Amino acid sequence: MNQDAFDDNQSNLADLKPAVKEKALEIAGKLLTEKSISKEDALKEGIKQAEEWFFDLEG
Repeated sequence: MNQDAFDDNQSNLADLKPAVKEKALEIAGKLLTEKSISKEDALKEGIKQAEEWFFDLEG
């Protein structure tokens, strides 16, 4: 998913590490196409899942 689709929510992405940001956008994009969910909610859930993914990688 292109970051431009979430331009309204840039502040939510600003402090994320690049890998987490990329993963959050990927997850949010999937949520938007698979569920009837708002961009804001998709991004929040994407960030949550991406942070969990990142912390699992870190151990």
